[in-house]
Amino acid sequence: MPSPQRYPENWYEIALSIKEQARWRCSKCKMQCIHPGEDTSGLTKSERMVKTLTVHHANYTPEDNRIENLIPLCSACHLGYHTRKKSNVTPGQLSLFEEIK
Repeated sequence: MPSPQRYPENWYEIALSIKEQARWRCSKCKMQCIHPGEDTSGLTKSERMVKTLTVHHANYTPEDNRIENLIPLCSACHLGYHTRKKSNVTPGQLSLFEEIK
């Protein structure tokens, strides 16, 4: 995982804004992801992980938080982007993709 120092202090707010603009839907596969506060008690841990919306940096640079560089992706699609390009993701994160499939 990239160093937390590479993200701005307001990263949570930036990411939340991107997710809200996307209406909590993955921009690649269009899966509807979990909204904050949504009841997930009927989902397994793996299902919750798959339906978690993340924010991807298109140029793989966590310091570049321009709106046009930020893409809302479900966990599986996000990890898929990073498996095709050497980037700021550790091998442990990549193995998570195989576990949740």
